Amino acid sequence: MLYLKVNASSSYCLIGFFLFVFFSHLEEKTQWEHPKSGKRKRVAGDLPYGWEQETDENGQVYFVDHINKRTTYLDPRLAFTVEENPVKPTTRQKYDGNSTAMEILQGCDMSGKVVIVTGANSGIGFETAKSFALHGAYVILACRNMSRASDAVQHILAEWHKAKVEAMTLDLASLHSVQHFAEAFKSKNVPLHILICNAAVFALPWSLTEDDLESTFQVNYLGNFYLVQLLQDVLCRSSPARVVMVSSESHRFTDIKDSSGKLDFSLLSPSKKEYWAMLAYNRSKLCNILFSNELNRRLSPHGVTSNAVHPGTMMYSSLHRNWWVYTLLFTLARPFTKSMSPNTVGHLKPVAVGKHGEKHVKKTMQTTSILDQRPKCSLNEYKSSFLPHARN
Repeated sequence: MLYLKVNASSSYCLIGFFLFVFFSHLEEKTQWEHPKSGKRKRVAGDLPYGWEQETDENGQVYFVDHINKRTTYLDPRLAFTVEENPVKPTTRQKYDGNSTAMEILQGCDMSGKVVIVTGANSGIGFETAKSFALHGAYVILACRNMSRASDAVQHILAEWHKAKVEAMTLDLASLHSVQHFAEAFKSKNVPLHILICNAAVFALPWSLTEDDLESTFQVNYLGNFYLVQLLQDVLCRSSPARVVMVSSESHRFTDIKDSSGKLDFSLLSPSKKEYWAMLAYNRSKLCNILFSNELNRRLSPHGVTSNAVHPGTMMYSSLHRNWWVYTLLFTLARPFTKSMSPNTVGHLKPVAVGKHGEKHVKKTMQTTSILDQRPKCSLNEYKSSFLPHARN
């Protein structure tokens, strides 16, 4: 069995069963260092019986097979090479934009793990839930539309009839629904190892939820925030546990402070006159990062880590469904977008990295008192603590 991948100067070969060797055709000698990963190989043992090492007039080493009467620049011991100071590849080396959740979880036994994924009836939420379920985890699809959620469950069971997966009602546009979901989950008396806050809306026209809050802000941020707070005790008891907040790179293109640098709550749930869908979305995603960072600071000593992730540039999804203009733009861009298979299991990258991102988030966090809101008061008191200003 021989596998070759040729570039301008070298080839990578697969000889025998999964033994990688590297050689350069231009220099006609073994290239012991992999040109991309930097891995190095060394031969082990003596030459096989009947082989002899020689040097030509140019000082190049070649090998003579006296039994079969042939010569080669390829060391016959390459089939038995071993890594020199093997280093575990980094995530960047192992995975890229084409990696799928199934590839990332390959070899992982998730048996005994309990996972909640919000907005899991479609898109990256569904792919994430499916991947966890097919690797043995007990997965709860927390969705608003139970008909679509039930269809998603059946799709997963069709792939593996032993998958432990169920759907539960969760409408992030209703804080009562969030509270009911948390109570229903706690009544199951099971741990919670992974909570993925994936559900979101995009480009909604201005509207208020039943809690008298702007819809994009409540669905994308406040509902998820409330859910995490209600399940915080379960997460701590189940440690090690993890919370994943699905955010977006678009968080960089907004702010939640006024001209004096103070936090302006009115920007989070604006009046109809001051509303712009894109800015509302960006602000909700910035809130997700702020919350995730603070949550990790507070809960990591208790074995619960929190990460905010970006699903990838121009990943095609159904977020555009609320306005025909965005549907047109997304359709035109679709040939250049990623599929839905790469997802939050491993492809989603941490956001707010680098000097600009860290400076932006840290500076905002200094005045972000929203992170200190707690749902330990009554639900009405909790709602009234947000945005008491008048709306037009």
